[in-house]
Amino acid sequence: MPPLPMTNGKKQILIVDDEPMICESLARLAQQEGIVPLVAYDGESALKKIRLESPDVLLVDFKLPDMDGLEVLRRAKALDEDLPVVIITAFAQVHGAVEAMRASAHDYLAKPFQHHEVINVMHRALAERSIKLKLKELSSLAHRYANLLETMGPSDAIGRLTTDVNRVAKSNFSVVITGETGTGKELVAQTIHQASLRAKAPFIPVDCGAIPETLLEGELFGHEKGAFTGAVHQHAGKFELAKGGTLFLDEIANLPLGSQAKLLRVLQEKLVCRVGGAKPVEVDVRVLVASNKDLEAAATSGSFRRDLFFRLNEFAIRVPPLRERPEDIMYLAKRFLDITSQELGKQVRGFSPPVVHLLLTFPWPGNVRQLRSTVRRAVLLADEVVMEKHMDIKGVNGFGMKAAFPPAGAPSDPPAASLVLPVSMAASLEAQEVPIQNLSLKEIVSSRTVVIERQVLCQVLHKAAGNKAQAARLLHIDYKTIQSKIRKYGITSNERESYDEKEQGQRPA
Repeated sequence: MPPLPMTNGKKQILIVDDEPMICESLARLAQQEGIVPLVAYDGESALKKIRLESPDVLLVDFKLPDMDGLEVLRRAKALDEDLPVVIITAFAQVHGAVEAMRASAHDYLAKPFQHHEVINVMHRALAERSIKLKLKELSSLAHRYANLLETMGPSDAIGRLTTDVNRVAKSNFSVVITGETGTGKELVAQTIHQASLRAKAPFIPVDCGAIPETLLEGELFGHEKGAFTGAVHQHAGKFELAKGGTLFLDEIANLPLGSQAKLLRVLQEKLVCRVGGAKPVEVDVRVLVASNKDLEAAATSGSFRRDLFFRLNEFAIRVPPLRERPEDIMYLAKRFLDITSQELGKQVRGFSPPVVHLLLTFPWPGNVRQLRSTVRRAVLLADEVVMEKHMDIKGVNGFGMKAAFPPAGAPSDPPAASLVLPVSMAASLEAQEVPIQNLSLKEIVSSRTVVIERQVLCQVLHKAAGNKAQAARLLHIDYKTIQSKIRKYGITSNERESYDEKEQGQRPA
């Protein structure tokens, strides 16, 4: 038997036959084709090798000393459902080979076989394996993509963010994730980890702003027993706990400069030295960091180490604030409403039209976290529909909902706090005031566009008696587009009815 080489990333074939000469012949053919051969002489040994070696193809004789090839096939598929199995059979056992094919064997070889037949079968099996694994990877990628869109919203901005996440996930790059408080930076970090090759290892989050400076290094790097007063046991740090996985350092801009220097050394040397210890410990982790501040600007000003910034910033992802993606607001609000209704055992169906307007035009300084808290509280107070009286929206300066959204024509205080944007559409669409708290002209116009588009959809769907196909024809858009927009804006039949009743009540007799 020729010596078995190291795999070095090559494909492996497991040959199972109780005749050593056949195993040797097939092993030589595999080696000539650049395939690494593994050999077993009975079924139990073969199953053990499958568990330990994860071969790419199983070539198994129909008759073995301890079990037949069909039993090996069934048990092998239970270990690896995508493993192609080729049955070796004598001519007299062709009926058994047919039975094997029915039991999900990839192919069979009838003894005596020609070398070219064996080679063709091996390559076909490897190709099948490759295709199945690729399809599974694509399916998993699509699932992760859909999951992030479902969690964060269907806007183009989140679509681009998801593309970036999928692009960097399989690498071992360090990633800097920036975004305002409440935008979902940790969710992005978790998704990167789950889509990475480290997904089966731990994901360890650390809030750098929540740990006192005197304890921070012990938390990150660990400490030895007796290193300081109260250190009664050896303590493994977060780097050690994240072994083989991902360490997520949230709000890293809060890390003191001295700790930044030590972090940089750990990242460069992949070694940590516990507080009070002398022997370095090897660590294998991927580091993701997040900040609600501009780290590059902090590095330029000197409040953050430039060398650490350049080491961490192998790839950057910015999570946009909610005010930059108003098309996600109603989608998320409806999602939070449904989740909270189910949690509380209530039947809250949706939001009244005035509440929809409030949700779409408020600047959401606390982003998705603030939206979630606001909707959850409103659902707790509501019976069937969330009304204005159930809403309690607070801004960064403590202004409430009434201050942020005064009635049309009411004086504002201070005068610069809001901007009237007249809307010339239909009699039912009156001029409304929009807050300009930290909003650009583009963001203000975008928020108003969302409000108008949603109102138009409600009106046209009402005129079409809820018939989406007819409404799509009236709006000169395709059916798929109107379905997508109804889902994006969380428009329900009950909400359309309440909207139109309100509009009819405002029309002069």
